[in-house]
Amino acid sequence: MDKILLEKLKTLTILYAEDEEGIKQKISNSLSYYAKEVRTAKNGEIALKLYEDEKPDMIFTDIMMPKMDGIELVKAIREQDSQTPIVMVTAYTDKDYLLSLVDLHVEHYIIKPMNLKDLKIALEKCLLVISKNHSIVKKLPLDYSYDFDNKILTCKDEEIKLTKKEVLFFELLIQNSHRVVTYEEFQNHIWTDEYMSDDALKSVVKKIRYKFPKDYIKNLSGIGYKLKDTSNDKIS
Repeated sequence: MDKILLEKLKTLTILYAEDEEGIKQKISNSLSYYAKEVRTAKNGEIALKLYEDEKPDMIFTDIMMPKMDGIELVKAIREQDSQTPIVMVTAYTDKDYLLSLVDLHVEHYIIKPMNLKDLKIALEKCLLVISKNHSIVKKLPLDYSYDFDNKILTCKDEEIKLTKKEVLFFELLIQNSHRVVTYEEFQNHIWTDEYMSDDALKSVVKKIRYKFPKDYIKNLSGIGYKLKDTSNDKIS
């Protein structure tokens, strides 16, 4: 999964319904690695209440659960919400049965036992749905924010124009805000097959720095650049 998708996932909340405690713990731990928060439920009734109270960004649900099964849960959600992406987790492998899930408007289904590859595919499909309905916005210090989907930088709701290379440079800093991005990484990410001269990189840095306060983009001589510490994320 690429860094932009990982960045988006870190802004999202996932609801996961599963009655088998061991499976629920294992999968919720895996989901927690990617998402901002994972809420769990041991049956459909609890999951529906959590959905109504908290409106998660995506839903993973087992089918066979007590009190309210996964199909009943999805039907109840779809009566009021046609957009939130849902992934069904099932032990069934019958094709006719699986095709019937299409009528529930689910984005993906996973056959148990779930592995990491299955999980990543499901998350990516859900992200595509979310991206069509929401902009993934990264909140930055001093009232700046960056819209990954539309490549728009704003400060106090005023748009700040960025060139293509400035977009690539800035996104690389955001995606690695916890560390210094090296000159070699800028070469590989921005200039790719072209040669990146010192003057070419300095030109991009000089132009983009005019759009921020002093020390917003810091240089570590001989190593690379780092973005000022970032804070909260949200979906708008």
